[in-house]
Amino acid sequence: MSRTRFAPDRGLTSRMVITLFLLGLLYVAFVAVLVALGVHALVVLVLAGGLLLVQYFASDRIALYAMHAREVSPRQAPELHGVIDRLCALADMPKPRVAIADTDVPNAFATGRNQKKSVVCVTTGLLRRLEPQELEGVLAHEMSHVAHRDVAVMTIASFLGVVAGLMTRFALYSGLGRSRDDRGGPPIGLIILLASILVYALSFLLTRALSRYRELAADRSAALLTQRPSALAGALTKVSGEMARIPTRDLREAEPFNAFFFAPALAKGTSLATLLSTHPPLERRLAQLSAISAQLGRGV
Repeated sequence: MSRTRFAPDRGLTSRMVITLFLLGLLYVAFVAVLVALGVHALVVLVLAGGLLLVQYFASDRIALYAMHAREVSPRQAPELHGVIDRLCALADMPKPRVAIADTDVPNAFATGRNQKKSVVCVTTGLLRRLEPQELEGVLAHEMSHVAHRDVAVMTIASFLGVVAGLMTRFALYSGLGRSRDDRGGPPIGLIILLASILVYALSFLLTRALSRYRELAADRSAALLTQRPSALAGALTKVSGEMARIPTRDLREAEPFNAFFFAPALAKGTSLATLLSTHPPLERRLAQLSAISAQLGRGV
């Protein structure tokens, strides 16, 4: 990670290393099982590797296209650029590209494989609802993701899940459900299917656990950089409350981007407190900000 003034987070670094190490072990074991079964998985691995490279090098363009966002110049959005300029000066980091997505869902995200290739995007719904200090807290949170290279790490971490998903489809649709031979040998397709499902489930849980922690780490880094945890807490409370007013159809359209968003776009009736969530519960995020505020000698 390039050095910035965002507070270093040893907990985040150690979790990233441990998660990638465990996923690596799981990947090696999965490939060993495939080889032992005599499966030629080269095509699947090449395809998954190609998808990983595309996502790694083009994540910014893909995200902006999918969100129908447009890059804006300082002349088009002077206040938004002004906030980001101040944060870049505070954090001593290169300025990311700035984009706006025209949607009423109040949210923001940052993507890009490194600081020089990053983009920070906010929605028009967020800009309409937040006060300047609250917006600064949200943008500091997103720029913390950039500083810690969270997008690159999560892209690499998702590779094993992609491989397992492709192998599941391969097992289902390529005739591997037959036995090793026609004399009652072991059902190779079924074994591959079960192994793929298990690997996918484990990799999914590991990456989601890392995702939840990186959101807490970004909150912490943003609060310490701006020295205003109460502003970030206010933004979190306001955004989470406003989500309930957004039509369910719009929330469902935004849900695929939850891993990138400042706060999850959850359809009505979905619980935050779940192992499958990309974000920690709102109460936990607010409690952490309250503790930081107490440390700084300020009340939330």
